Amino acid sequence: MKIAYYPGCSLHASSKLYDIQTKSVLNKIGIELSEIEDWNCCGATSASKTDDFLAIALAARNLGIADATGLSEMMIPCSSCYSRTLVSQKALAGDPALKSEINAELSKKVEGKIKISNILEVLLAGKNEITEKAVKKLAGLKPVCYYGCLLTRFPSDMPVSDSVENPLSMEGLLKAVGAEPLDWGYKTDCCGASASVNDADMALKLMAKILKDALARGANCFVTTCPMCQLNLDAYQDEVREKYGISKSLPVYFITELIGISMGMDPLEMQVDRHFTEALGLLKELKLL
Repeated sequence: MKIAYYPGCSLHASSKLYDIQTKSVLNKIGIELSEIEDWNCCGATSASKTDDFLAIALAARNLGIADATGLSEMMIPCSSCYSRTLVSQKALAGDPALKSEINAELSKKVEGKIKISNILEVLLAGKNEITEKAVKKLAGLKPVCYYGCLLTRFPSDMPVSDSVENPLSMEGLLKAVGAEPLDWGYKTDCCGASASVNDADMALKLMAKILKDALARGANCFVTTCPMCQLNLDAYQDEVREKYGISKSLPVYFITELIGISMGMDPLEMQVDRHFTEALGLLKELKLL
């Protein structure tokens, strides 16, 4: 099966390991990702805060490129990119004049025919293959699944494949490979996102609440799909712990890492050793490596 793939800026930079894992894991379950050519930044949160037209137009260019592939589906792993692209597609479908104005400047026109999927939707479609190829049960792994605030929440009414307030698709995937995901209260709370750069105190406060609740529930790791959430909780965790007197740290895994490990993939090839908060130790402790 072949689907279009929009990695977005993060997966070509700070979260390159996520790009590597995503391609490897999906290839192993029979899904070939075809990265769309000459894609551009979707605008993320920056464009939507400064210019509504630009926020739609940036994602629209990628949609036109994706439509031109002739493929029926495009997967976007980044929650922010996924949200912006889906919002743009719906806005263009509901405003023919805007669509015509933007298409007039595009060499590849937005047709609106390609399905936009997040990584959990694609992994769930391949759940049987994941279960069949799981050679190692993730026994002893007790993650809290952190969806973040963008994956199921949108600025306008959108069809969402999971519960807005209590999504469970990540838990279902992890249970299928033997992990024991825990219920907790912060799965859709904001980590601060880019505020970690321009309002560090607020971002650290938000991350402290998330870390404290995860530890209080008895979790031994976080699992996420959003590169910004992963980077914040991973890279700033030592600072959060020091500022708020939190004694214990938790590794912050991408869902692709844990599914890959369950299928016997090499953790070093997936770059699990590239985390800021040490991530191999727990897996070794649980004899998963």
